[in-house]
Amino acid sequence: MSDDAVPDLRASDADRERVAEVLRDALAEGRLDMEEFEERLDRTYRARTYGELTPITRDLPAAGVAPPPVVSLHKGPVADGSWAGRIVGGEGSSTWAVAVMSGFQRRGRWTVPRRFTSFAFWGGGELDLREANFAAGEVVINCVAIMGGMQIIVPPGVEVVVRGIGVMGGFDQREAGVPGDPDAPRVVVTGFAFWGGVGIERKLTKAARRQEKLDRKAAARELHADFRDDVHEAHRRMLEGHKDLLREHRDGRREERRERRERRHDR
Repeated sequence: MSDDAVPDLRASDADRERVAEVLRDALAEGRLDMEEFEERLDRTYRARTYGELTPITRDLPAAGVAPPPVVSLHKGPVADGSWAGRIVGGEGSSTWAVAVMSGFQRRGRWTVPRRFTSFAFWGGGELDLREANFAAGEVVINCVAIMGGMQIIVPPGVEVVVRGIGVMGGFDQREAGVPGDPDAPRVVVTGFAFWGGVGIERKLTKAARRQEKLDRKAAARELHADFRDDVHEAHRRMLEGHKDLLREHRDGRREERRERRERRHDR
């Protein structure tokens, strides 16, 4: 593929998030004011191709790097967004979390270990797996909630198995039994809840929700444009019909005058 064709390649959610991260760093360092940041961030999430993404960060350096970061126009080996690219092996970013009259949170880009243990006593926690990688094709999240609660957020396509036990509490079963995508990881939720609960929710990432919103707007604009074109076409046909009627009427009048002249001539 030639370099001229690269800017026409479609950008992924990960590409847009990389550009958004550079913009956030630039805002924190004072390189952009809030108005510029919001304008560029809006352009980032509306961008469909590399050619639209590249100019957004052309004049900004990455954190700790002198040369300006330009969005790479070449995909890495796992940049296709496949589940296989998110099962990375290893030990995971962290293996446990505790909240005693407090809270904990794991979200963003982190690696879920093969087994993660969490404990909440008069507190709460959140485990967001939407942007996470996974150490194995099946991971176990063990939750112990005593007069507390935990929320687990999984992306679409991940299979969830719930095996927890609740006493005057419970484990959310709404996402259990939903088939997963081929090659997607499997999340097994176990543990114990006493006067507490463990909720499981399936959500899109913020970038995906923004993209869905933009796609809906684009579809609405396209539908409006199609409707407008249909109205214009109907109006054009109506005008042509009127012109045809006027032309036939004029031709009929001419024929009548010609016949009257011929009759007068004969008389």
